[in-house]
Amino acid sequence: MLEKILHNKYKKTISECSNEELYFGLLEMTKELADKKYRTRSKKKLYYISAEFLIGKLLSNHLINLGIFDQISELLTQNNKSITEIENIELEPSLGNGGLGRLAACFLDSIATLGINGDGIGLNYHLGLFRQILNDKRQKETVNPWMTDESWLIKRDKSYMVQFKDLTVTSKLYDIAVTGFDNRTNWLHLFDIDSVDESIVKEGISFEKGDITHNLTLFLYPDDSDEKGELLRIYQQYFMVSNSAQMILEECISKGSNLHDLYDYAVIQINDTHPTMVIPELIRLLIKQGIEIDEAIEIVSKTCAYTNHTILAEALEKWPIKYLQQVVPQLLPIIEILDNKVRRKYDDSSVYIIDTKNRVHMAHIDIHYSFSVNGVAALHTEILKQNELHNFYKIYPQKFNNKTNGITFRRWLIHCNPLLTAYLSKLIGNGFKKNADELEKLLSFVENRTVLNTLLQIKRENKKSLKEYILKTQGVEIDENSIFDIHIKRLHEYKRQQMNALYIIHKYLEIKSGKKPATPITILFGAKAAPSYIIAKDIIHLVLCLQELVNNDKDVSPYLKVVMVENYNVTLAEKLIPACDISEQISLASKEASGTGNMKLMLNGAVTLGTMDGANVEIAKLVGEDNIYIFGESSEKVISHYENRDYISKEYYEGDKEIRQMVDFIIGDTLIKIGNKKNLMRLYHEIINTDWFMTLLDIKEYIKKKEEMLADYNNREKWAKMMLVNIGRAGYFSSDRTIAEYNKDIWHVS
Repeated sequence: MLEKILHNKYKKTISECSNEELYFGLLEMTKELADKKYRTRSKKKLYYISAEFLIGKLLSNHLINLGIFDQISELLTQNNKSITEIENIELEPSLGNGGLGRLAACFLDSIATLGINGDGIGLNYHLGLFRQILNDKRQKETVNPWMTDESWLIKRDKSYMVQFKDLTVTSKLYDIAVTGFDNRTNWLHLFDIDSVDESIVKEGISFEKGDITHNLTLFLYPDDSDEKGELLRIYQQYFMVSNSAQMILEECISKGSNLHDLYDYAVIQINDTHPTMVIPELIRLLIKQGIEIDEAIEIVSKTCAYTNHTILAEALEKWPIKYLQQVVPQLLPIIEILDNKVRRKYDDSSVYIIDTKNRVHMAHIDIHYSFSVNGVAALHTEILKQNELHNFYKIYPQKFNNKTNGITFRRWLIHCNPLLTAYLSKLIGNGFKKNADELEKLLSFVENRTVLNTLLQIKRENKKSLKEYILKTQGVEIDENSIFDIHIKRLHEYKRQQMNALYIIHKYLEIKSGKKPATPITILFGAKAAPSYIIAKDIIHLVLCLQELVNNDKDVSPYLKVVMVENYNVTLAEKLIPACDISEQISLASKEASGTGNMKLMLNGAVTLGTMDGANVEIAKLVGEDNIYIFGESSEKVISHYENRDYISKEYYEGDKEIRQMVDFIIGDTLIKIGNKKNLMRLYHEIINTDWFMTLLDIKEYIKKKEEMLADYNNREKWAKMMLVNIGRAGYFSSDRTIAEYNKDIWHVS
């Protein structure tokens, strides 16, 4: 089939084609094959609405799911071509940012793999979040275009009118195929408007935020540090949900729904609070169809389910009524009715939808008017029930349930770690590719030295590959024989990259004093900070200052290297994760909802260094205390510190000489000469005077536990056993398991 496509497109054979021509030929072939696996729809359908879908490059993933990757790879090899080089042509779609978007992508993969009738719905962002450039030891933001004339996007002949207060736009629908592993094809529906103009972006990622017809789908999460930015986010969210609601009603009617029975035809999963307005919008549209408001509310409440992804109160969206009035005044009467119903039932202002400051709490709409509310890890769900959403849990105990997150093993093992995949297939067969629980068969080899040595060799080969990539792309040479300590996730204070930076200072000072590690250490970071998140950008500045200091110090660099990779994304994650020895999962206990990087790293043989937070709790239970390194205050005690307001970072700083030495180094002469005094001073004062996420509370235990880990690494047999146990126990974290639970307990889609 590929040969025929290439002949028709270019009048060339495979060997005569350039890598670019081969990529576009494979793209066309894959889209055709995926389309053939699209199946006639069953009565009920899942609609997974999310502001983000961080899908990554798609070519190899599709080829794997279609069952032809090995065949195509061999065909190309026979013609002196490389699938890896061809895939380098592909641009990564800029449709997501962090864990929320990557989870949504994994879920779509598993929905199709399990044969569930379900599509994703989101927006077709032209320039994504931003492309991160590390320049002058700072993060710089620039545009990240990804759309080309030939891409995975399929333009459909479908559009809807979306009406705002002073503006009406006509949407355009684009689809991207979502192939399941040896199963059906579903779709990711992405809405856009033709009038979006990428040329309005001037310096960096600045643009006129009030020019809605030209900027509506320009960026993911446009800067909302001013009123125009907040309004633009409301425009985006309503555009997403209005299109979603119209499409859902249209599809259900076409299948025979009279709309009174909408919940028999559709289930809508609201992924975080960004799509919340789908609830009042659906109610509004049902009323327009002649349904009384009370019944419309009941219908929608039986159709929608909500996933909460955060414990951080500031991340639960609250929109001022005056902003909604400026953008979507048609929704306000419905929102007020929804709030009034709550007020008539409950004499507890904490559960009202509209608060005393005239702000609409989006999560409150979701909880009251959905039939299911789920957290994403066992600890997270318990914290929601017992603390953060306790007043709602008392009202709706039957709604609350847990669905621990998962990852798709097709991408995060089969695709990104072919060496390990091939060896696992040789040892335990191919069954784990379809049923991740079969990885447990690996545990029978825990005393087999040949297997253990092979796992170590595979890890070393993956480290060599990363070494070559880092040298080629960033000009930094690292040692594959060093310990690769990897910290990759969104840059946020609660994820505590600043604590790892303080460890680097500790280690630097140790080495300078003559205490050299038995095995060199390479500490790698990958993270983007939100453009307006000043302290997060200061932490990046500190890490980059330390990178320059450490790597250029001839006394230190043979024993310690620091690398912050530029523009961390899915493609980079696929290179970093197979090479990782130490998986940094060091968020303040009670603050990380789940995490999924911890699962990906574990699956690829990394050993976790972490707090008892998010899914780390479940990882620890699965692998046992001998195969994970846990430190830090418990979530219960952390919550108590917040409630009692008794954590004072300055007391830790003043009361411990070692802590004071590390923190003072941030503004010492050595770093000030390298960095920017304003950035470093601001971060220094933040740590001493605020430290909202309690870095200094856990720093000493963190250092102690990491040193223990580094020492254990030198016992290669012990370390290999830990690697094996982590891989063997990772099957629980397959997104196939998560999605099967969603479908069994919430969706009930055949």
